[in-house]
Amino acid sequence: MTSRPLRIGVLALQGDVREHVAALTTLGVDAVTVRREPELETCDGLVLPGGESTTIGRLARQFEMLGPLRAYVAAGRPVLGTCAGMVLLADRVLDGTPAQLDGSETLGGLDVTVRRNAFGRQVDSFETTLALSGVEVAVPAVFIRAPWVESVGPQVEVLARVEADPSYGEAAGRIVAVRQGALMATSFHPEIGGDPRVHRLFVESVRARRSS
Repeated sequence: MTSRPLRIGVLALQGDVREHVAALTTLGVDAVTVRREPELETCDGLVLPGGESTTIGRLARQFEMLGPLRAYVAAGRPVLGTCAGMVLLADRVLDGTPAQLDGSETLGGLDVTVRRNAFGRQVDSFETTLALSGVEVAVPAVFIRAPWVESVGPQVEVLARVEADPSYGEAAGRIVAVRQGALMATSFHPEIGGDPRVHRLFVESVRARRSS
């Protein structure tokens, strides 16, 4: 009997939902949008997209999804958070809103401290390439009002840093991709630019966990 395709959900409350669905679909998985708990429970993995972390957190509360999302993370289910999704997964947020600082509208689970909007305003957006652990050739990385990781706990694997080049200013050498168990997060937007390798790395981890 052929097993069903992997089903990976994209939280569809706000942000780059369509772009993530398109990237996942190119990898042959069943990519679905998720707004309610029954939809979440059918998923082998979940993507928290980039967008506005404050808006996503507020809508998650309004849609009664904060509890189910936290339970999904706590159960060790695979989750990829990108940009705003990284903020939602972080245990500690600097420069966040009061609801983010006290954790009432975030999920947690990732033992990192992130600084929200660390790369500056919309006009400071930029694109570069990054060496990413687990990927042979550098990947394109688009930063739009992105967070960076200030510090990581002992169980967190650093997957990528901004190049330690003085031209990047304060961003030089900053941590921008991490993994801890089933959780993976990037400061940048892998769904932009048509390169699916970050998604492929996540899909491979989801597949490995489903078959274990």
